[in-house]
Amino acid sequence: MKLYDETIQKCIALLNTGESRPLPTDGGDWPEVSDRSMILRSDMAYELGGEGLPAVGCTLVTAEKSLCSADALTLLGPDLPEIKRDIPFARIAIVRVAPDTMGEGQALYNAIRALEYTRYHFYPEGFMMRVSSTRHKESVRIGKNALAKGLSFAKAGSRMISAFRKNSRVEAVRLFYVTLESFDYRALERCAAEAEAITKTIDHILKNAVMDCGACSLQTVCNEVEGLRELHFAL
Repeated sequence: MKLYDETIQKCIALLNTGESRPLPTDGGDWPEVSDRSMILRSDMAYELGGEGLPAVGCTLVTAEKSLCSADALTLLGPDLPEIKRDIPFARIAIVRVAPDTMGEGQALYNAIRALEYTRYHFYPEGFMMRVSSTRHKESVRIGKNALAKGLSFAKAGSRMISAFRKNSRVEAVRLFYVTLESFDYRALERCAAEAEAITKTIDHILKNAVMDCGACSLQTVCNEVEGLRELHFAL
C-alpha cells in the first residue's frame, strides 16, 4: 500500500514547520449531533476556509509505520477560541492501515473511498464541515454556542480520529489542522489533487483493464506512482 506514500512525504515536509504544535488526542468526549444539524450564518462565529479563502481537505492512506506511527493531532496556526473572523483552512489526515487489509481491485478502491468518506460521518457539535468534492474544497462553519462552551481543535480532532478508528483496518491516524494565513495552501492543494488523481487512476484501471497505455490520459500518473502499474498488469 505505497500508492500515496510519496504524496504523504511531500505533505509532511510542508507541515513540519517550527510553527506546528501538538494537541491532545483524548478530547473525544465532545458531544456529537445529528447529521441533519445545520449551522446557519446567523448562528456561526466564523467560517474556516470561507468563500474565496483556501479550504483544503485530504485523507491519505498508507501502511508504512514510519509515516504514521501512532495517533497524533497537530495544529499550525491559531486554535478555534483564538480566531475572530473567516480565515484559510486545511485538514490533512494520514491514515495508517494494517498491511494487506485493503484488498485488491474494486475492493481496494472501495476501501480507499470509505476512508475518505469518514468526513461525511463526523458531526461534532458546532463544527459543521462543508465539502465540495468537485472543487476539492473543505470548509468548516463554527457555531457561536459551541465556541462559548469550549470547542477547540483538540476536541473536534479527537472526534475525527475516533471516527477513523471505527474502521477495523485503521491502526493509527495522524491529523493536521492548518489555520496560518501565511501558509502555502496552494502546495497542499497540489498534494490533494495528486492524491485524487491516484485514486481516479485506480478506478480507471479497474474499468479499463485491457487498454493501450500509450493512449491513456492517465499514463503519467501511472508511471510515476509505485504500485499503479503493478495493479494494472495484475488485472
